[in-house]
Amino acid sequence: MPTTETCAVILAAGLGTRMKSALPKAAHRIAGRPMLQHLLAAAEPIFTRIVVVTGPEMDQLTTLAAPHQVVIQQDRLGTAHAALAAAAHFGAGEVVILFADNPLIRPETLRRLIEARTNAGAGLALMAMRPADPARYGRLVTNAAGEVQRIVEWADATPTERAIGLCNAGALCGPAPQILAWLREIRPDNTKGEYYLTDLVRLAVRDAATVVAVEAQEAELRGINSRAELAAAEAVFQTFLRTEAMQAGATLTAPETVFLSADTVLAPDTIVGPHVVFGPGVRVTGPAEIKAFSHLEGCEIQAGAVIGPYARLRPGTVVEQNAHVGNFVELKAAHLGQGAKANHLAYLGDTTIGPRSNIGAGTITCNYDGHAKHHTTIGERVFVGSNAVLVAPVTLHNDAFVAAGSVITEDVPANALAFGRARQVNKSK
Repeated sequence: MPTTETCAVILAAGLGTRMKSALPKAAHRIAGRPMLQHLLAAAEPIFTRIVVVTGPEMDQLTTLAAPHQVVIQQDRLGTAHAALAAAAHFGAGEVVILFADNPLIRPETLRRLIEARTNAGAGLALMAMRPADPARYGRLVTNAAGEVQRIVEWADATPTERAIGLCNAGALCGPAPQILAWLREIRPDNTKGEYYLTDLVRLAVRDAATVVAVEAQEAELRGINSRAELAAAEAVFQTFLRTEAMQAGATLTAPETVFLSADTVLAPDTIVGPHVVFGPGVRVTGPAEIKAFSHLEGCEIQAGAVIGPYARLRPGTVVEQNAHVGNFVELKAAHLGQGAKANHLAYLGDTTIGPRSNIGAGTITCNYDGHAKHHTTIGERVFVGSNAVLVAPVTLHNDAFVAAGSVITEDVPANALAFGRARQVNKSK
């Protein structure tokens, strides 16, 4: 990797008209993470400086780009015009121009792009791919030495040129002074009246500068301009995530049915059953089992825990070692202590449950009074019978026992047996 400074310029001003969305295109999510942040995560290990170019009134992208520099392209006059908006931040080293709607590019590919240009002493290096269906991608026309001579857009290509399999993937790299000089030469001499980044190739060839193509897989370089392409990218990225999880030691018994987030952490020897969905912020810190049809988000699962099937863990939940969360149990901002169990049909919200306590089927914590959330505290070795209603704020102290069907509105002392129900009365017919 070169030791010189490197600057990544990410073009993110696109409105995503074909998305039919009020969101900026770069804010749409893949595996729970906005496209822009996928590209930032790939660029951060490689570049000494990252600049994101957005459009007017795109404050959401400014927030997503933090702490990196953001500049605004006030008028959307094309990709070269957008890149030029970041010129003050190029520096004197390598500049790589990236597109926020190509979010799946890998750090090692970005490194390879820079090294290919510097090792060849080329004026430009372009990312290229050979898609199964080249469709309407721009084609790279090369000479006998494999050097790129020009990019021809599909609409302007001859039948022979359309038969070329090597396609432009958008990203490019060059030395900052030369990139800047060429950008300033580009004119909007086209039917759209826009400044095209692809004109850099024409200018480089004119100046007898070598232009090299660096190939990578279509799955990594695909562009996203529509909801259908977003769904296709999601499918590709899920395949990446599942493969990485299994290579890291997790077992996915039916991997094609498991959906992971970009930040999902699965400890080695974790077993994940079919049709499990991991939303953002899930950490399985030790070997655990997540059974079928469970949905987890913003939670921590510790070693030996068993989750599901059909469990829902919401943000703020911690399940400690060897605890069990069974079928149709929902936890929200709940802390389930070591060896504790909630095996059937329970809702536990804003709750702390001590080690080795047992929560019976049908139990709920009433944590919301219409105005504020309140906390329920359940101590160690507490037994809560089936269909109990715990009205927060309330505390069940160590070794307390709550009879089935009780409505508990007051604290239960340690070692006490609480009945919160009417006495049974039998009357003759």
